[in-house]
Amino acid sequence: MSSADLRDLYQQVIMDHNKKPRNFREMEDANHLAHGNNPLCGDALVVFVKLDGDVIEDLSFQGSGCAISVASASLMTETLKGKTLEQAEHIYQQMHKQLTGEEFDHAALGKLEVLGGVKEFPARVKCATLSWHTMHAAMDNDHDISVSTE
Repeated sequence: MSSADLRDLYQQVIMDHNKKPRNFREMEDANHLAHGNNPLCGDALVVFVKLDGDVIEDLSFQGSGCAISVASASLMTETLKGKTLEQAEHIYQQMHKQLTGEEFDHAALGKLEVLGGVKEFPARVKCATLSWHTMHAAMDNDHDISVSTE
C-alpha cells in the first residue's frame, strides 16, 4: 500500500469511528474505570471496564474529544473486548511502540495499525494514546482513577 493510500485509509477510519464511535456508553456494571484528560486538546473521557477474572468481558467509553481521540477509544474498545489482561497488555505495549516509532508486532495490532498514521503529527500522539493510558490505569485499579497527558 502506498503512503498516500495509507493516509487515506487512516483518515477514513478516523472519520468513521469519530462519527459512529463503537461502545460509546456508560457501563452501569463496570468493575473498573478511569478518567482520562488531555488538557492540550481538551479531550476528556471515562473508560469503563468489566472484568470477569482476567478476561475483559465488556469495555466502553464516554466523553468528548477530537476525532483522533474518539476514534482511538472506539477502535480500542472493539479490539480489546473479549481479550485476556495479558493479551490486552501486549496490544497496549505494541500500540505504544507503533506511535513512538519503535519496532512493533504488526500481527498483534491488526487494524489498529491504521492509527500509526498519527505519528506523523507528534502533537496528536497524546490524543491517540489517551484512551489507551486510561484503559491501562483502569485495569490496574479497582477504584476510580484519573490520568492526564500533561
